[in-house]
Amino acid sequence: MLRRFLRAVLVGPEAPQLRRFFAVGVVAAAFQTGLLGALVEWGNVQYLLAAIVSIEITILLQYGVNNRWTFHTVRHTGWREYAHGLLRTNVVRGTAIPIQVGVLYALVSAAAIPYLVANGVGIVVSGIYRYVLDSRWTWQGG
Repeated sequence: MLRRFLRAVLVGPEAPQLRRFFAVGVVAAAFQTGLLGALVEWGNVQYLLAAIVSIEITILLQYGVNNRWTFHTVRHTGWREYAHGLLRTNVVRGTAIPIQVGVLYALVSAAAIPYLVANGVGIVVSGIYRYVLDSRWTWQGG
């Protein structure tokens, strides 16, 4: 399964799109982790609440970049189409929040892993789910 996935990333028909989605995700993950750390360390916000806030802010940023770059061939251009796509990606990514926050909580509470590391694991675990739904629903087959 992993081998098939890696081959699809390198040479499959969705390879360029998947690589772009991954690149946007890596930058967004770094941004989200930095924002999470800032909210917890400087804002004294509880880490689970800070995770939800940082995820939502990152959702908005990722949608703009993915719409413009990753899914450029089917991007949403008009204000109404853009807003509809933003709503869809919020549904997709909103349903991934419990996955990511659940992994974060489980790793911090059960395994005593630092919250920033656990957040990274949660991002990876929920990332595949987000790509499949975004590519098939938000941008409808983009």
